[in-house]
Amino acid sequence: MPENCFDVAHLGHVELLTDKPVESLDFFVNVYGLTESGREDNSVYLRAWDDYEFHTLKLTASKTTGVGHVAYRTASPEALQRRVDVIERMGCAIGWVDGDMGHGKAFRFHDPDGHVFELYYDTKRYVAPPAERPALKNLAQRYHGRGAAVRRIDHLNLLAKDVSAIRDFMAQALGSRVTEQIQLDNGRLGGCWFTVNNKTYDIAYTEDHSDMSGRFHHVTYAVDCREDVLRAADIFLENGVFIETGPHKHAIQGTFFLYVYEPAGNRVEVANAGARLILDPSWETVTWTETERKKGQAWGLPTIPSFHSHGTPPATAAVDKQEK
Repeated sequence: MPENCFDVAHLGHVELLTDKPVESLDFFVNVYGLTESGREDNSVYLRAWDDYEFHTLKLTASKTTGVGHVAYRTASPEALQRRVDVIERMGCAIGWVDGDMGHGKAFRFHDPDGHVFELYYDTKRYVAPPAERPALKNLAQRYHGRGAAVRRIDHLNLLAKDVSAIRDFMAQALGSRVTEQIQLDNGRLGGCWFTVNNKTYDIAYTEDHSDMSGRFHHVTYAVDCREDVLRAADIFLENGVFIETGPHKHAIQGTFFLYVYEPAGNRVEVANAGARLILDPSWETVTWTETERKKGQAWGLPTIPSFHSHGTPPATAAVDKQEK
């Protein structure tokens, strides 16, 4: 077994595109509970109260929806260069960019499905203004209790035509490990869950049932306990937010989940995540069969059809096939 690679430290931030910037910003601040940390051009930078970096969500006004880019922070400048060397040899490099308000220069590349990623090391730590200063010095920001009051960014899910190609790509480009996966009866991989550290996963890919590439499934912020997820459900209900599915417990990864659509149609999750950690350095991938997944979620809730069809930007031509 090859030695695990820890050049990449953690998921840094996600850029989300919205064609309803005013409504989306109101949702993420007042309903979801993020805090604005800066603005630049058509983008607003947002953070959860226990994120240490300047931002973890970059909300960008656009003519479309979906994901702009996904960013990971490396463990050191040397680790960043090692990853750059590997990615350049893979032939998927885009090149260096200056970075945005939250971090220094970053190296951009694309996955086999066309999603844009970047790696960076130099970062801007959040310094709370007086109104956001915490009572405890080991927190970056006070707990404000606004909206769902999510604690930190946890993971995201992207859609891809060929999950097997993604599995090989993520292992080579980022040193990611596959913690769990779905093996379909037709031989394809229906989904893979990846981690770069000892979390159970920081990104997942599931099979896209459309004719498009580079689509977005959801982004997830974590809360402390299941009761926080239930509280979020009431908050979404009172604010007229469409609840797609949940609260319930996932069979894969075991997170207690709640999925909603923000005003532009991007799927967002609130989850009680992080209780399970991968501490075993020789962890073997858990593989779920199609038959097992047809049983639904952990307590029997069926996986709703929109979970396999709704992504952003919206599909121009859906393909009628089922992945469980």
